[in-house]
Order: sequence, then structure tokens, then C-alpha cells
Amino acid sequence: MSSVEIKQVIVVRTDLQMGKGKIAVQVAHASLSSAEIVKKHNSSLFKRWTLNGQAKIALKIESLEQLLDLQNSAKKKGIFCYLVQDKGLTQIDEGTTTCLAIGPANSLEIDEITSELKLL
Repeated sequence: MSSVEIKQVIVVRTDLQMGKGKIAVQVAHASLSSAEIVKKHNSSLFKRWTLNGQAKIALKIESLEQLLDLQNSAKKKGIFCYLVQDKGLTQIDEGTTTCLAIGPANSLEIDEITSELKLL
């Protein structure tokens, strides 16, 4: 087993004023979808993450532009990610981008693009 720590980060937009339940559902959607992408494209990384407790951290961000910048930074590093766009059934309009899951991936690589963000 490798000593490299693996984690997933989910970044949530706070400017949308979503309720706690809405945030929970959006984070779950992001986490699962990004994990499925990693499982498909890098099954050994996914397995290491799963066997080591599926570490996750929820962070906050204040705008769509910042969220998209994070997504671009993750993609440039080759880190798989998933951007959630809401269906518009409750609280927010259809197509609104609510959060971004980054990884699971090497913790140090994720930290390089998310270390300035605060916990949700």
C-alpha cells in the first residue's frame, strides 16, 4: 500500500444561500459522481481511497467564477473532478452550478489548489 494520502475535496458555493439539506444533497451528488469518474479511469487510486476511509473535506467558496477557476486548476493538474448543476426542483434555478468535487486524488496535489479555502 502506498504512503501517499488520498482525499476528496468538495467545494460549495455559499453565495447561493442554500439550506443545509440542499447543501448536503449537492455535496453527496458531487462526491459520488467524482468518485465514480475516478473509479472508471483510475481504479487503483479509487481502491486505495476506499480502503483508507474515503477521506473527504467540505470547503466553501463565494462565487461561480472562483469555482470554475478551481475546476480549471484541477484539470490542469490532471485531477478528476465533477461540477454539479442543479435540476432546479427546489430552492435554486435549473442549471445553477452549486459545487465542485475534486478527486479523490493525491492530498498534496489537491492542497496546492484548495489550501487557501475555508472549511464549510
